[in-house]
Amino acid sequence: MKVAITASDAFVAPYIIDALGDSAVVIPDDVLEDNMALDVMLTPCSALIHINSRPVDTGVARNDREAKIMMREAARPVLDAVNRHGELHMIIVGTLRVYADWSPGDDYYGPESSLSPRDTAAEGQLWIEENALERAESGRPVSVIRASNVQGIPLSGPPGNGILHRWASESQIGWINVPGSGDDIKDLVHIEDLVRVILSVLDNPPLTRESFAVGSGMGITMNDLANIYNEKTGASVELNQSSEGEVWGIVDAWFLDHRCGFRPSISLEEMIAESLEYSGY
Repeated sequence: MKVAITASDAFVAPYIIDALGDSAVVIPDDVLEDNMALDVMLTPCSALIHINSRPVDTGVARNDREAKIMMREAARPVLDAVNRHGELHMIIVGTLRVYADWSPGDDYYGPESSLSPRDTAAEGQLWIEENALERAESGRPVSVIRASNVQGIPLSGPPGNGILHRWASESQIGWINVPGSGDDIKDLVHIEDLVRVILSVLDNPPLTRESFAVGSGMGITMNDLANIYNEKTGASVELNQSSEGEVWGIVDAWFLDHRCGFRPSISLEEMIAESLEYSGY
């Protein structure tokens, strides 16, 4: 089984490519402008994974007016190519920023959670998801996977991804910047566990369409997490820093277990240890 990968980023896509090995078919961005070349590359593929978290041009901020336009126009050739192929399972990997703001006491992120894009890039993400889901049909299913606060070491080199790695790096200068009051809750998941879910969905496509969130199903307050870094590094805790762009809340672990047989294989403690070791502690 060959699997195409489009809109590759520097963090998630390399892990997917590494996991797929010889089955991975990476579609360069310039090929998307040539329908014939794109169709040739997709011919041996039974699935296509589209990374859908932000514009490929990382110089464009998430709230820039161009972000949605760039994401939409880059995805059009992919959506059209999927339509031209008889049986191709499309998997769209995005972020939880398409959901409404979460606050303590709210329900988990799950299949019934309300959608409300947080920024312009999230509007682009949701446009692509909804257009793909509308085109889904038996034999050509669509899976939308939205990932929570993904942590880990990029295969292409530093810096580490996620708040744990950011704090490990900040600890070296003596303090960590905590977004918000410290009472907010994050659900942190390791990149290797996210890839496990993607591979499970590849092996077991839906009949037509599905969308769900991926996380550990467990939450920790920023205060508790910051205290761990304080104990391990001695870094001071600086509360009430900007929380713009942060994603709070807990993913529905029951649904993930039911859909993919998924339980996190890498614990929060292991993720923290990885971040500190990667930063030289």
